[in-house]
Amino acid sequence: MLIAGVGFLILFAMLFSGIPIAFGMIIVGTAGFAFLSGWAPSLAMAGQTAFDTVLNYEFSVLPLFILMGNFITRSRLSEELYTASHAFLGHRKGGLAMATIVACAGFSAVCGSSLATAATMSKVAMPSMRRYGYADSLASGSIAAGGTLGILIPPSVILVLYGIMTETEIGKLFAAGFLPGMLGMALYMLSANLVSRFNPKLGPAVDITPWPERWAAMRGIWGILLLFSIVMGGIYLGVFSPTEAAGIGASGAFFFALARRTLNLRAIIEVLIETGRTSTMVFIVLIGAIMFSNFVDVTRAPNHIQTFVEGLQIAPILVILVILVIYIVLGCVLDSIAMMLLTVPIFYPLVAGLGYDLIWFGIIVVVVIEISLITPPIGLNVYVIRATLPDVPLGTIFKGVTPFIVADIIRLALLVLVPGFVMFLPNMMG
Repeated sequence: MLIAGVGFLILFAMLFSGIPIAFGMIIVGTAGFAFLSGWAPSLAMAGQTAFDTVLNYEFSVLPLFILMGNFITRSRLSEELYTASHAFLGHRKGGLAMATIVACAGFSAVCGSSLATAATMSKVAMPSMRRYGYADSLASGSIAAGGTLGILIPPSVILVLYGIMTETEIGKLFAAGFLPGMLGMALYMLSANLVSRFNPKLGPAVDITPWPERWAAMRGIWGILLLFSIVMGGIYLGVFSPTEAAGIGASGAFFFALARRTLNLRAIIEVLIETGRTSTMVFIVLIGAIMFSNFVDVTRAPNHIQTFVEGLQIAPILVILVILVIYIVLGCVLDSIAMMLLTVPIFYPLVAGLGYDLIWFGIIVVVVIEISLITPPIGLNVYVIRATLPDVPLGTIFKGVTPFIVADIIRLALLVLVPGFVMFLPNMMG
C-alpha cells in the first residue's frame, strides 16, 4: 500500500508539473514494477504491453470510430442537426437552448468526442441564439452541457477505454450508455426550459416553424440517423461485433461525406492524418494506463483496499457514495481522461468485490466524468468554448452551466438508486 501510495503521489506531481499523463503513467508504471519485480521483468512487461495493445484486433474499434467521427465532422452535419432541432423546438421558452442540446446529442452520437462537439456547436449555435436575444450565460451553458453527452451516448471512446481496462464487453457498455444519455439530454432540456420560464429574458421563444419547413429540415439528417441506427442496432441485435460495427460506421460516414460533396483527395488525406494522430495519442494513453495498472496490481493495493472495506462492515451503497464523492472532488482538479485512468484500476476490483456490475459502474464513472467537464476550476468543455468564443467571460459560462450541473447530480442519483435503468438494454442483449 505504501509503495502504491508513493507511486500515485509521484504521478500526481508529474501531472501538475506539466508532463503528459501517458508518459507519466509509463514512467511510474515501469519504475514501480521494476522496484517490486526487477528491471528485466519490468522492461519485458513494457514491451509486451505495447506490442499486444497495438496488434490487438479488438482494439481496432478505437481508430475506426475516430475515423467515423472525423468523416462526420468533415461532412458539416452539425448545421443540419441544429436547423432540424431549431425547427421543432425553437418556439418554446428556451427552445434554441433545447435545440442546441438535442443537436449536441445527435452530433456526439456519431462523433464520440465531447470536446469536438462543444467546439463545433459553439460555432453553429451561438450566432443563432445571440441573434434571437439569448443571454450568453444560457447559450454557452447549453453548449457546454450538451457537449458532455459525447462521452456517454455511443459510440464513445471513453467507454471503449473503460471496457479495455476492465475487460468488460464493449457492446454491452454501448447499450448501457444509451438510456442514461437520453435521460441526460431530457434533463438538460428541462433545465433550459425552467430557467427560461423563471427569467424569460434569458431564453425568449421564437416564431413557430411551419410543418413543411420542419419536414424539409429533417431531410438533411436522415442519412446520419440511418447510419447510427445500423451501427448501434447491429451491435444491440448481435448482427455484428463492435469492431465490425466500427468498420461499417467508418465506411458509411465516408460515403455520407462523399455524397454531400465535402470530400476531395486533400480532405481525405487530412482526415486520415488527423485520425492517425488522434489514434496514436489514444493508444499511447492506453498503453500507459495498462502499464500503470500492472504496477498497481503487483502492489496488491486493490486487494488490500477491498479487505479493509469488507472489514468495516458498512453497506455497499455507502462505499459507492464515497467513491462518487472522490470522483467529484478529483474532477475539480484533474481532466476527465486522467481521472478515469488513475482511479479505475483501484476502484473496479473493489466495486466488483462488492457485487456490483462493472457495466453499471462504467456508466456511473462516465456520468461523473461528464460532470467534471463543466465544473470549475477545470471544466474542459468550458475552456473549449472560451477558446472558440473569446468574447464570453469564463464566469459567464460557469454561471450558465450551473442549472445543468444540478440536472447531472439528479441523473447521477437516479442511476445509483435505480441500477436497472442502466442495465435494461444490456440485459436484453444476447
